[in-house]
Amino acid sequence: MLKLDGLTLPHVAKKIQYLSAKVLEKINAMHVIRAAKGVRMTWKTHLAARIATAKQLEKTILLTDAERAGIEASADGFAMAIPEYYAQLMDRTNADCPIRRQAIPDVREKVHHAGELADPLGEEADSPLKCITHRYPDRALFLITNSCFMYCRHCNRRRKVGDAAQRITDRDITEGLAFLRSTPQIEDVLISGGDPLFCTDDKLEWILSELRAIPHVRTIRIGTRAPVVMPSRITDDLVKVLKKAHPLWLNTHFNHPVELTLESTTALARLADAGIPLGNQTVLLKGVNDCPHIIRELCLKLVENRVRPYYLFQCDLAQGTGHFRTRVSTGIEIMESLIGHVRGYAIPTYAIDPPGGAGKIPILPNYVLSQSNTAVVVRNYEGMIARYDEASSCDTHCPANCARCETGDIGKTPRGPAHGVAALVSGSTANALVPKETLREQRRRTTGCSDSD
Repeated sequence: MLKLDGLTLPHVAKKIQYLSAKVLEKINAMHVIRAAKGVRMTWKTHLAARIATAKQLEKTILLTDAERAGIEASADGFAMAIPEYYAQLMDRTNADCPIRRQAIPDVREKVHHAGELADPLGEEADSPLKCITHRYPDRALFLITNSCFMYCRHCNRRRKVGDAAQRITDRDITEGLAFLRSTPQIEDVLISGGDPLFCTDDKLEWILSELRAIPHVRTIRIGTRAPVVMPSRITDDLVKVLKKAHPLWLNTHFNHPVELTLESTTALARLADAGIPLGNQTVLLKGVNDCPHIIRELCLKLVENRVRPYYLFQCDLAQGTGHFRTRVSTGIEIMESLIGHVRGYAIPTYAIDPPGGAGKIPILPNYVLSQSNTAVVVRNYEGMIARYDEASSCDTHCPANCARCETGDIGKTPRGPAHGVAALVSGSTANALVPKETLREQRRRTTGCSDSD
């Protein structure tokens, strides 16, 4: 049985339950006090009450000298902003609390390690407009704000978030909508930011209605951390706005089981009851959730609340996040502990989004051990090794020169022929994909030599 600091799985689960009970007790006490004072808190008053200084945070927890130094160091850059609700989830005395680690600045954020980048995903190179990133053929990222409810310390878009110079205006959004209308290949739009639910209901309704009026946009997705850090934002009025935009999906960002409180799960239920499919993207963070037991418990609690674990991301190479990054082997170990041991719909895809705009690349333990033209040798989660015999014939019912295969003209939008590795497999392109920046390619461009020379 896997262990964490000498604790086996039942002990870890018990510890998580204990922490959850403590968190719930603190939040309930806070509500009782406010009710006695006649204070009615809405998401906007919660937003106005965000914690931005050490003095404010000291009312909730006992800060360490290191945390004070981190808060002070962050003042001239990616500053601290913590919703009061999320601060109530913190362990008052334990600086290793996973909530504190995610929310309180660390002096190590000022250390930039080799390989770290301001734009670790290479989004700017694929951005025809300030608010649009078009990397994948059939979908686009649509940024509608650079503001967030909380400034997560592992943020991979910290170059933009909270920076007044990077503010996204209504004019930017209008230009983004025009681009999406004029690009028929885009069938799916992911609305992000910042946090798109930071916008008012009226603004969201405008954007969603404009997107829904674009004939080639089949689905709309929203990426938000509101259910995690400010569940009061998930109001009945907001849900009504979202329902009008169906088919609409929503992905949120829980990183630890303790974040699944009564308030957050109530917000999730409100969304799920409105027919909105929910997914979750977790970032693997050292000292927060880099443990098979914690990720397992998180995934199981998510599916209990009708949220599908979608991605488990390796922490990106964003500047100032080196203290959060684990080795990739840690992620593979976690996946090894999930696959086969946990029902399939509770298992996220472990992925790396490397620099240079390569996009999300799934990473799995090795299950194919060998292969011939007659069989594939595979192993399962127990280590059992088995042979799977290949089909005796490689004939296909797809006719030669199939028009659909060559044009991709299926459904609403013509896709065009396959490209990338898929084009190599289908035989619809040359027999090699050659990197442009090798010394050999540079010589070819200089001398004019061809592949056949």
